[in-house]
Amino acid sequence: MISRFLATSLLLVSGALFAQASDQTTAPDALIKSVVTDVMTSVKADPEIQKGNIPKIVELVEKKIVPYTDMRRTTEMAMGPNWKKASPEQQAQLTSEFKNLLIRTYSGALSQLRDQTVQFKAFRAAPDDKEVVVKTVVLGRGDPVPLDYRLEKTDKGWKVYDMNIMGVWLVEAYRNQFSNQISQNGIEGLVKFLQDRNKQLASAKPAN
Repeated sequence: MISRFLATSLLLVSGALFAQASDQTTAPDALIKSVVTDVMTSVKADPEIQKGNIPKIVELVEKKIVPYTDMRRTTEMAMGPNWKKASPEQQAQLTSEFKNLLIRTYSGALSQLRDQTVQFKAFRAAPDDKEVVVKTVVLGRGDPVPLDYRLEKTDKGWKVYDMNIMGVWLVEAYRNQFSNQISQNGIEGLVKFLQDRNKQLASAKPAN
């Protein structure tokens, strides 16, 4: 899957992106730029997050990131054709468990935020576009990390449903894993796999 360094970059910018409610009239690139500084400053100033306090980090992610993503669409894309094979109840379970998996997987990355900055690439989109990609680069101690966001325009404003880290889309990174689980154990097997993985991550100690 995605390395911990890339996860750090992913979460620091995604946290920044979704820190505030999106205005339906705000362009997606302007939305990103307006909130990055605020969130990065907040994270760096929070000693509990810096110590790797997972409950505190999870709370921050739930409050500032989750409401401004389309996790149902993210899960549907990660499932591929298997999404239509799941019942409505299973779809709801999968969306919830996948959301929790992403939170748990990347929550620890916030505690590693130190000197990273974000460079915004030129944004090109037509006024009537319903889906766009916003390109950024995370600058830190190592090599620059390209990080792009795929957004959709909804009746509640712009929402992100996929991210690209150094050429790898988040959805694609999970699609094969999900497909393998389903081929071996069915939809319920994937639900159980996600539930077990979330329990494992929830009981793990911070790697600080």
